[in-house]
Amino acid sequence: MPADLAVIGLGPFGLPLAQAAVAAGIPTLGYRTGPEQGSLSPAELRRMLSGGFRHATSPAELGRVRTAVICAPTPRGADGKLDLGQVEAAARALAARLRPHTTVILESPVPPGTTEEFLCPLLEEGSGLQAGRDFHLAYSPSRVDPGNRAFTPANIPKVIGGLTSACTESAAAFYGRLTDKVVRARGLREAETVQLLETNFRHVNIALVNEMAVLCNHLGVDVWDVIRCAETKPFGFEAFRPGPGVGGHAVPQDLSGAPGRLRMVELAQQVNSQMPRYVVQRAAALLNEHGKSARGARVLLLGVTYKPDLADQQGTTAPEIAVRLMELGASISYHDPHVPSWSVQDRPVPRADALYEAAAEADLTILLQQHRTYDLQGLSVKAQLLLDTRGAVPTGAAHRL
Repeated sequence: MPADLAVIGLGPFGLPLAQAAVAAGIPTLGYRTGPEQGSLSPAELRRMLSGGFRHATSPAELGRVRTAVICAPTPRGADGKLDLGQVEAAARALAARLRPHTTVILESPVPPGTTEEFLCPLLEEGSGLQAGRDFHLAYSPSRVDPGNRAFTPANIPKVIGGLTSACTESAAAFYGRLTDKVVRARGLREAETVQLLETNFRHVNIALVNEMAVLCNHLGVDVWDVIRCAETKPFGFEAFRPGPGVGGHAVPQDLSGAPGRLRMVELAQQVNSQMPRYVVQRAAALLNEHGKSARGARVLLLGVTYKPDLADQQGTTAPEIAVRLMELGASISYHDPHVPSWSVQDRPVPRADALYEAAAEADLTILLQQHRTYDLQGLSVKAQLLLDTRGAVPTGAAHRL
């Protein structure tokens, strides 16, 4: 069966889009741009395949679709900027097969201006076609929240910005098959900047509550109770919660070197990047308060993924926390129901199979991620010392961040 849609990049942005398209009855082709990992379960992937999803066996198949969406990941490179290497590879693979009247949409997180100044020339040069005349070109921020069952592609509004108004309408017609609401931006750069704002909004607000957590600890104030009370305000406040850092696939962008750089985002990155060090400092202080040294202490880490109830480890701060604890001389083990084996700096970390026995034997247990399978009340009873970095353990049953 011929495909209507090609999703190029089957990682955290592409797989959910492909899943939504298949659910909407759109014949969908998937094309990998690298060794990507998404957050769909094996059962979900099987349902996609039974619903008509196909993996491309050749780049030539990209030339047989009406819509192509590039969802290649853009991780932070060694220079601190987003690496567009996989976006470029996707563009070159598509350009050589691009046909007139195709709609090309970029969903990868990119700096404003990328679609027009970077992607467009690659597509035009490789195809001999002109964007806005021979094919449609648009950008749409990927809005993916893995594991969130309340918000799905069907009820998350989709922002669209095209090179021309016709490009916008063509992309809007495609997304109208997937979602209840399409929001038209004025153009490509506006749509790209929506993604910039949404990502940085999360990181800046997490940085604020992380700083509040540190301050509240110094003041002897329960930051979790402060947040609980503050979120009753019906206007002007949105609750974010502190933690051991910020994980996930969306990388904050401060646009360093560009006019009007985002200094607040730079500061937020500094604050959030210090949280693993702070967690380890709190851990060492707790051990010391109970007559133990970090050197030689047995420390159990609970939950090493970046989000509850998922196996995705992208951006998780658990490895840094483990390394810092080992540098203090601690002996580390871990437990995570979604991670059967775990290595830090190419060294395997022992897995605790008997969770409650391991918590009872450990000098300190640190909750890094609150998976639903954890009986936190039971763990608080078993553990000698429990440091809760998520505010998930009942009040008074553990030491909180």
